[in-house]
Amino acid sequence: MLLDIFLTIHFILLLLVSLRVLARNNLTSPARLAWLVVLFILPYLGLLVYWMFGEIHLGRNFEREYKKIIEKLHSHNPEVLGSDAALAAIKPEYQAAFAYSANVTGYHTTLGNRAELMADAAETQKRMIADFDAATDHIHVLYYIWLIDGMGIDTAQALMRAAKRGVTCRAMVDGMGSRKLVRSKLWKEMEAAGVEVSVALPIRNIIKVMLFSRIDLRNHRKITVIDGKIGYFGSRNCADPEFRVKPKYAPWVDIMMRMEGPVVAQNQMLFASDWLTKNPETPFDSFPYFTGPAKALKADTHPNELINSEQLKLEELKLEKSKLEGFAAQIFVDGPTQRQGTTPQFLGALISQAQHTLIISTPYFVPDYSLISVLCATAYRGVEVTMIFPKHNDSLIVAATSHSYYWQLLKAGIKVYEYKPGLLHAKTLTVDGEISLIGSSNLDLRSFDLNYENNVVFSDKALSSKIIERQYQYIADSDEIQLEDVEDWPLAYRVWNNVVATMGPVL
Repeated sequence: MLLDIFLTIHFILLLLVSLRVLARNNLTSPARLAWLVVLFILPYLGLLVYWMFGEIHLGRNFEREYKKIIEKLHSHNPEVLGSDAALAAIKPEYQAAFAYSANVTGYHTTLGNRAELMADAAETQKRMIADFDAATDHIHVLYYIWLIDGMGIDTAQALMRAAKRGVTCRAMVDGMGSRKLVRSKLWKEMEAAGVEVSVALPIRNIIKVMLFSRIDLRNHRKITVIDGKIGYFGSRNCADPEFRVKPKYAPWVDIMMRMEGPVVAQNQMLFASDWLTKNPETPFDSFPYFTGPAKALKADTHPNELINSEQLKLEELKLEKSKLEGFAAQIFVDGPTQRQGTTPQFLGALISQAQHTLIISTPYFVPDYSLISVLCATAYRGVEVTMIFPKHNDSLIVAATSHSYYWQLLKAGIKVYEYKPGLLHAKTLTVDGEISLIGSSNLDLRSFDLNYENNVVFSDKALSSKIIERQYQYIADSDEIQLEDVEDWPLAYRVWNNVVATMGPVL
């Protein structure tokens, strides 16, 4: 009797969850199939896993409040958002990705930006701490991982020094990635010294998070803004290259740029949106925006209206551009509260614009079908496509999934390299030596659907050439993978890779 009741309840639960999976509009067919396989092969565990990780939600009111804050920030400071008209500064053949990004994120193209590519982790740390010590108004930082090591302690101490001399300092970290810092003495010392501290997506009550949200939805951003005028963009967390939590794979190899110009104001607004979501009592006007040359564009006009303004006729824009030093850039951001598919669609637009060369480096390659298709199609139409991955990945699952796609990539003529000296954590993409993208996003389903990310995409030959030079340094320290190598992999290894890749939408 009890067994019959148990089996009936089990069948009803399995049926309801299966119907939920089949009824959802925001799942791809491979994702539906993966979840159904899990539910029917591992029914008890599958139900639990789906309850914890199947839905993308951050609580009943979170998404609504977050969108309200973004709308308010955008409406209060529209000059920060850039301009549709500024697209004229980018070659027509590369405008589509910038336009797509602007339409889905609200951040349009800005002009008059400048940047320096940091030589290595040591230079990044030296320059950043020097900028902190020179700050006169505010310092805003947000990191996914903040370790208590050389970089982590130096950053905390610089913030405390700045706070003590009257600079407004705000430090935000992800509740999972920086959980040890949040519980540490150093975090309390920062707060006592006057640094405003906050935790994005906290996990203080893990049971509550698991019941009403998802523990694996994280803020993966890396934001550093000094006085609203200087920003650091790239892949590095607040941690030493030795990365003590996973020293086996060290050094972590990142790429960072020190930037000035109106694109820094966009990162400032992005920081404000995350900060205000957790700290709504903070005044909106406590986030100064310095848009630099972009202020020549009419500040009280919404970006979508700028293109129709007589002030921004194309000839006047060209004249204004001729007076500026710097390049066109805008931030590209994504997160679980944004429209699903934003990142792979943006990357698809960017990749499909390549005419001659496309070079990509990423530590985590768990793509969806659309990204694999556009990469292979780009190679088949004659573009020289090169991809660089770590040889030793810190995730066995990611490594297996990445390897499952090697045959398709190589068959299409894409060159595949595996970086040997450490874990290549730099996320870079260059198109024809004209367009570049760097930031926090990996080419994996977590960055596509689950994490809050921030990147910068820009049009500048000189800076792109320096990033390409860095990419070729990665290649020089890599093994090239040949099609014959993959075809010689043992059958069991190929099966393992493909099984893991099939479950990618669940993992």
